Amino acid sequence: MTMISNPSRRKLLKLTGAASLAAVLPSIPVSALAAGVAETGPRHGLSVFGELKYGPDFTHFDYVNPEAPKGGRFVFTAPSWAYNQNPQTFNSFNSFILKGDAPPRMELCFDTLMVRALDEPDAMYGLLAETVEISEDGNVYTFNLRPEARFHDGSKLTAEDVAFSLMLLKADGHPQISQNIQELKDTEVLDEYRVAVHFTGKQSRQLPLLVAGLPIFSKRYYTAYDFKQSTLTAPLSSGPYKVGRHAVGRYVEYQRFQEYWGRDLPVLVGQNNFQIIRVDFYRDRQVSFEAFKKGEMTFREEFYSKIWATEYTFPAVEDNRVLRKEFPDGRPSGAQGWFINTRREKFKDPRLRRALSYAFDFEWSNKNLFYDLYQRTQSFFENSDMKAEGLPSEKELAILEPYRDQLPESVFETAYIQPVSDGSGFDRKLLREASKLLKEAGYERKGAELVGPDGAPLTIEFLNNSPAFERIINPYIKNLGRLGIQATFRLVDPAQYQSRLNDYDFDICSRRYSLTATLSEAIRTFWGSEAAKTPGTYNIAGISDPVIDDLMDKVLEAETREEMNIIARALDRVIRSGHYWVPQWNKPIHTVALWDMFGYPEEPPRYDFPVESTWWVDTEKAKKIGKAG
Repeated sequence: MTMISNPSRRKLLKLTGAASLAAVLPSIPVSALAAGVAETGPRHGLSVFGELKYGPDFTHFDYVNPEAPKGGRFVFTAPSWAYNQNPQTFNSFNSFILKGDAPPRMELCFDTLMVRALDEPDAMYGLLAETVEISEDGNVYTFNLRPEARFHDGSKLTAEDVAFSLMLLKADGHPQISQNIQELKDTEVLDEYRVAVHFTGKQSRQLPLLVAGLPIFSKRYYTAYDFKQSTLTAPLSSGPYKVGRHAVGRYVEYQRFQEYWGRDLPVLVGQNNFQIIRVDFYRDRQVSFEAFKKGEMTFREEFYSKIWATEYTFPAVEDNRVLRKEFPDGRPSGAQGWFINTRREKFKDPRLRRALSYAFDFEWSNKNLFYDLYQRTQSFFENSDMKAEGLPSEKELAILEPYRDQLPESVFETAYIQPVSDGSGFDRKLLREASKLLKEAGYERKGAELVGPDGAPLTIEFLNNSPAFERIINPYIKNLGRLGIQATFRLVDPAQYQSRLNDYDFDICSRRYSLTATLSEAIRTFWGSEAAKTPGTYNIAGISDPVIDDLMDKVLEAETREEMNIIARALDRVIRSGHYWVPQWNKPIHTVALWDMFGYPEEPPRYDFPVESTWWVDTEKAKKIGKAG
């Protein structure tokens, strides 16, 4: 099971990842909608809808402890990742290209022009850029850089580096970056610390903010070294951390850079507190759990309900050296499910894809495998106002009506809900419905086999990189067998898994995507036609539909958050009607276990869970449990 976040500064991609709309737009300049202060002059922050919580003189974000002590170690396995990062192994430190497998959290080593405020839906404030100016037509963003910015070798970070980096990422960056910034036209160095970023005029309101959150590289370094090559030489960077000790495929340590130029900036006060952030790599989740029990790791976000419900009974839990906690997750819960590769001819018919959902008995699985810890996922926008529910509203219908001839009638009816079983694990009624759909799609039962219109038996391979998922998939496979579908589970190593996903060489695979509260260009990599044919994007189902493309354009042109939510609901109805996946499950909380040696803010920010950047080591607690030093 892989989990992708749609990037913020911490994971870079709340690109998340993290994962905006108007049917008809008046001629309002982008600048009027993307600024948090006056329409002209330098601004300290940007927001898609013009909403800024923090003024120009703010001293720190409200969700941090400005007095947090520095030092100590934080050891974990990564619960989220982006671009070419792999949570199970690594063979490269170049995280921003398609080639290779990089370790999660390489983004900690790189500065960006601006950073997200995680208690706001989409606001950004200056890091490398002290301020930004926006042209009257909204097509040029001029960033005024901080002269004190430095790379780790002491060299200046200048406008040349910014201009070079953005164009490099557009040309050669990972498809999840390059495909999203095609409307970035050019960059222009105005002087040593001023750089103008030119857009085509076709950009969404979100794109300038996305660009402001991209990593900035050293032009001198990447003029000498080929950016397109994977390498185990740690690149020159400028961020709060740098690559330290590491062993390929086992661990990597990010070491806090003591002379980091930006440590006292308001956007970073109270953050980056650990001296060492260590990411450990395990091929098996159970093995990593044993390492946590021994204290080799000090933090664990738990994604396995069986372990959470039954296995936290070891001595360190009983004597409160290890705590179990739940933290709220205010983000859209994201789309977790089995994604069906519609590029393959056998999966072209939506009736077949819908039939596959009838064979998955979530109610039985939740009770017998998940200890009733989950709720069923229905939407790509769970846990948000963007989720479509019930009949379409008048405003949703107004958006959908022009496409009526191109859409199934179900889009205009009650939003599609996954079938609910009797919880027996063998719901005959649902299997009969599946058989009916398969027959409509031209499939016939011949003995034990289900034979398609092409005369070939229907076979399905579930591709995965975690043996823990086998116990979940096997009951599903058994029900598919009752329909005559020959389904198998295929376990491959992490590098092969990522390679096959990049090349779309699979039938069905599991994945989770997490979207941000304000939709950005990143959604094109999830559902866009261009992304469907580009290796390495998030559109692993191969969704290619002109209506979806058009609705994404509209959602990204929204003038207000309310409009964005309305168009997103219409988009959700259309995507769900295509049956591109078999949705799995979600929970609106983070379930974590930790050795009781940490301090953390009382109220986490709503739109992320930035443990690595906002927590700290409490030395008194650490001494009590023998974890000091």
